[in-house]
Amino acid sequence: MSVASRRRLGVMRYLGALVVAALLLLSPPVSRLVSADEVPQGDTLINASIADATNLLPPLASDGASASISGLIFNGLVRYDRNVQLEGDLAERWEVSPDGLVITFHLRRNVQWHDGAPFTAHDVLFTYQTLINSSVRTPYSGDFEQVDRVEVLDDYTVCVTYREPFAPGLASWGMGMLPKHLLEREDLNRTRYSRQPIGTGPFRFGRWKTAEQIELWANPTYYEGRPPIDRHLSRVIPDTSTMFLELRTGGVDLMGLTPLQYHRLTDGPFWERTFQKFRYPSFGYTYLGFNLQQPPFDDRLVRWAINYAVDKEEIIRGVLMGLGVVATGPFLPASWAYNPSVAAAPYDPERAKQLLAEAGWIDHDGDGWLDRDGSPFEFTILTNQGNEQRKRAAEIVQRRLAEIGVRVKIQVVEWSSLLHEFIDHRRFEAVMLGWSLSRDPDIYDIWHSSKTGEGEFNFLGYANGEVDALLVAGRRTFDQAERQRIYQRIHELLYNDQPCLFLYVPDSLPIVQRRFRGVEQTPIGIGYNLYRWYVPLDEQRYGRWRIQS
Repeated sequence: MSVASRRRLGVMRYLGALVVAALLLLSPPVSRLVSADEVPQGDTLINASIADATNLLPPLASDGASASISGLIFNGLVRYDRNVQLEGDLAERWEVSPDGLVITFHLRRNVQWHDGAPFTAHDVLFTYQTLINSSVRTPYSGDFEQVDRVEVLDDYTVCVTYREPFAPGLASWGMGMLPKHLLEREDLNRTRYSRQPIGTGPFRFGRWKTAEQIELWANPTYYEGRPPIDRHLSRVIPDTSTMFLELRTGGVDLMGLTPLQYHRLTDGPFWERTFQKFRYPSFGYTYLGFNLQQPPFDDRLVRWAINYAVDKEEIIRGVLMGLGVVATGPFLPASWAYNPSVAAAPYDPERAKQLLAEAGWIDHDGDGWLDRDGSPFEFTILTNQGNEQRKRAAEIVQRRLAEIGVRVKIQVVEWSSLLHEFIDHRRFEAVMLGWSLSRDPDIYDIWHSSKTGEGEFNFLGYANGEVDALLVAGRRTFDQAERQRIYQRIHELLYNDQPCLFLYVPDSLPIVQRRFRGVEQTPIGIGYNLYRWYVPLDEQRYGRWRIQS
């Protein structure tokens, strides 16, 4: 799913057309106009999301809309810097033992929770205990189940010991830390703090009007200094056309453009004067996922037939207007784990018909539709409301499959309902969604056969013993050349199994109102320093905002 992160470390799940995906940018840096001491305070940054958040606590923020907001409220122990290198966040430094089994974190001493309580090592231990608690419905437990023990050496020193070498170990501590003093007696699956979170991040929670907007306020006690922007407002606008009109008239400052909007609707003096727009490959892909636990998708022949029957290049041309590339598996061309020898299957409807015939699907009665044992081959594709690209891609899939005798219906569902009523309970036949990926190629939580529980990420029900073993092996070695070999084999195996139809890697097409300064264009994107953006006093649209307590 477009679940969108997986971690606060630049992960952000791609479940829906996420605004946070529009914050990634791969260009040279833009110099600041004033020194840090002269940055003015005030104004409001308004972005737009097609979906409302569902849960703002980091272990439960499994969709992109939730993760993007949660990442502004909470901090992890580490984070990625502008050059995609790990640096300290709540931890000012750390040491890793020579065997890679022990990480000792030294925490910052000037960090407060938004309610004024100090952040300490006891919060780190509590967060770890929460993540491995089987009663907490988190999809992120896999990384922390590798830990043998977490020890509090003193209030500001934590020692993490692993059972065996774990390559993504340090990066996994980018998970947002939780306040023990508020949550230790709470049921995290039902706590009010999922909608009224208390974090340590640059913005404090303000208000949440369900299905309308989430308002955050600048944190005056943030350890790196108060953000210049007074308010961060995330508006829920399920329709991209409406979102674009709001951008044009000043109701939105930041959004991700559709290909049509990028190509044809944002040229000319007004747009060049008022906005900055960008284009770059996203770090995620869109797919048609199958429920592998039920017929006909438990049959690999059927899945490959669909792969041959769908013209992926047609989707790139017709839906993305050329702004993307065909996906060939779970890793992207920009990743060092990508396997360039895996080629996308060609569009070949005749081969698709042959494979379906081998699987027993034939037009027995001559009505143009395939059937087997008296049952027609028909299924429904679910996708999320507001993502026009996915809906149009589903329509192309529908048309191409109809040409070989397979009847497809499309059902568009509101985001929260799609997640909690259909995905979590595996009440679907096929889903058109997307994944946004971590910079580390560890995809254990998405594809390992143990991660199929409610709220976990392997909701397709994929299981392959060799892939399971390789996913574990990829976590146990620190040698990148060996890891690359492992993940390239995983890439090959997943494409061969076709647990989903890998469709495309879309370009990200962000657009930002020009009054915002301090927007650095870096290899990790522009979103990593959003809390340092500012607006010159004479360009502020909303002025100073009274931050409520």
